[in-house]
Amino acid sequence: MKISFHTDAFNTSFVSFDRALEWARDNDVHWIECGLIDGVSWLHGLGYQPHIAMYQDPLMLRKHMESFGVRFSQVDAAFPLSGPDGPVYGLPYVLKAIPWAKHAGCAHVATTDGLHRPEGITDEEAMALMQKQYRRIIEVAEAYEVTVTIEVHGYFTTKPEFLERMLAFCDSPFLRLNLDTGNSFIAGQDPVAFCKQFRDKVAHVHIKDVSESLAAIARGGQTGIALSHCAIGEGVNADNIRQVLAHLHEGGYTGHLSLECEGQGGPMLTQSLEWLRATLAELGIPEEK
Repeated sequence: MKISFHTDAFNTSFVSFDRALEWARDNDVHWIECGLIDGVSWLHGLGYQPHIAMYQDPLMLRKHMESFGVRFSQVDAAFPLSGPDGPVYGLPYVLKAIPWAKHAGCAHVATTDGLHRPEGITDEEAMALMQKQYRRIIEVAEAYEVTVTIEVHGYFTTKPEFLERMLAFCDSPFLRLNLDTGNSFIAGQDPVAFCKQFRDKVAHVHIKDVSESLAAIARGGQTGIALSHCAIGEGVNADNIRQVLAHLHEGGYTGHLSLECEGQGGPMLTQSLEWLRATLAELGIPEEK
């Protein structure tokens, strides 16, 4: 499997994307995931934002990343598609992200639903709204041969019965799942059961642990974690992550495992990386670089 990490790890450090590239190079990590900014941000322009703006030329960025020995595992275009703002803001954002990702050499674009049940519409109306959007998204994804993933993150995606229907919105190999071990856990689900049910649909994985204190106050009451302040392997979700890795390996998964945690400027991310590499070795799973 290939180890990646989300540049969310550097959000609170107020550094640029290049700092994330440097960390990757220094730690022999060759894959990276980041969020996409659609527009201009002063934080990004001043170098305080570790994500990428789509006004940046994707081909030139690709060459710049290659100088660090790093490529994209996925770009994050996860504006919620389940509510009324989905067709207005989310759909154009994702449609713009797909060709950008293709030119940047990135094979996966992440999407998701909202954290909460949309106000003013029923669950079925929200599902119908998302289906229309995903059908258009997948038309473009197929043209560019870019895989769109649905991330386990919100009101619908953390419920297996809804997620199963969402993954069937389109009969296409370009609509797949981004499994998230932390979000499924904090939503009150069993990440291992999630993996078993949807293993054949998984195209990208977020490896995220949950602290004991957060689990005690939030599990079953939230659907997603903005940023886990817990090194992977030190939380109450560590054994679930280990089992998920074993089940993915058994199913032949050789894709990306993207670390997600508050990196503390690097040290906590390094600790998480060490745990993941040691766990892969214990399970007999080769790391592909």
